[in-house]
Amino acid sequence: MLFKKPTTLLFVGDSITDCGRDRESGGIDLGAGYVAQVQALLGAHHPQARIRFVNTGISGNRVTDLEGRWDQDVLAHQPDWVSVMIGINDVWRQFDNPLSEQVSLEAYTEKLEVLIQRSLLTVEGMIVMSPFFLETNKEDPMRAMMDRYGAAAKSVAERNGLRFVDVQAAFDAWLLYNPTQLLCGDRVHPNQLGHNIIASAFLNALGFEW
Repeated sequence: MLFKKPTTLLFVGDSITDCGRDRESGGIDLGAGYVAQVQALLGAHHPQARIRFVNTGISGNRVTDLEGRWDQDVLAHQPDWVSVMIGINDVWRQFDNPLSEQVSLEAYTEKLEVLIQRSLLTVEGMIVMSPFFLETNKEDPMRAMMDRYGAAAKSVAERNGLRFVDVQAAFDAWLLYNPTQLLCGDRVHPNQLGHNIIASAFLNALGFEW
């Protein structure tokens, strides 16, 4: 396990991270998704760990939104570790709102890298989680684009020596045996089972001992 001393672990991202949290709580309310499940699993299996969890995910965010609020919603909390999952809306907006200003793959990669490099000046470590789309047909246009953004996130993580959580791969493995409809209706916002898949992938990437 990475967290052998008292640690502040902050999660930032979009609606998947937000998951209905009380945004007036200052990040204390973890929402009803994978962040809360990570807290529960770590607490159950590693009761000796002293981890303060913070969730600053905001529904609808793209990497450009993170860029605008990074100082206030990430660095101001003085985290030891930061986990970032972003990119779903960067892709989705290109399909459901194509006439609006978009975040290109190049801009996504550049902005994510800048945020990471700024943070590494003060934090102990970071974890990058891939965006995902719950579609098994890799030729589907949105799935194909999401894979490109996921590959960019992975390359940024590797260039900076960070842990990478391949959330898309975790879902793909589950979807070999079950239909997407058992996880969600819109191929983006998973139910509790889906959030458990995310939480498990996150903990496995951290070397979690079950």
